[in-house]
Amino acid sequence: MLSAFVLFALVSSITPGPNNLMLMASGANFGFRRSIPHMLGIGIGFVVMVFLVGAGLIQVFDAFPLSYTLLRIGSVGYLLWLAWRIANAAPPEDGAEPGAHPLSFLQAALFQWVNPKAWTMALTAVTLYAPDRSMAAIALVALIFGAVNLPSVSTWTILGQQMRRILTNPARLRAFNRAMALLLVATLYPVLLTAA
Repeated sequence: MLSAFVLFALVSSITPGPNNLMLMASGANFGFRRSIPHMLGIGIGFVVMVFLVGAGLIQVFDAFPLSYTLLRIGSVGYLLWLAWRIANAAPPEDGAEPGAHPLSFLQAALFQWVNPKAWTMALTAVTLYAPDRSMAAIALVALIFGAVNLPSVSTWTILGQQMRRILTNPARLRAFNRAMALLLVATLYPVLLTAA
């Protein structure tokens, strides 16, 4: 069962989703080193989220179904705003967007709470791999996700950084950012589908 969970954690962590697409854009726009707080925020923020969900936070949604709808609406709104920011990001040297910077550690950690893929991963992992809801099982699920998640998100940041060689032209970088924004919006499809 442990090997099955490690495989689940790897596949769900490394496949495209809001975190990975934003990290690829961050790597392309800001480089690996400047994206480290963003990566750590995702890794640690998600571990905390999995632990709190497993420890009983999910019962809030059972008791107050409207809270899940509000979370979904907030998630969609925030992801659309992030997609707009990515689509309109200026090349770093352009200076057209003053104060342009990658997400901070805290912003990335808090983003997990409005990330539909993170919620799906956390709920599935706790339900399938910590069904007894014991603190030991929940902690193990969270720690394995932490160990698998950081190398996975780092891969996307490195991919984005490597793309900087191709994206030296401001027009290509702008096209890349717009494509990343569209892909980020596309990740909302499962959320909108379940809402229908």
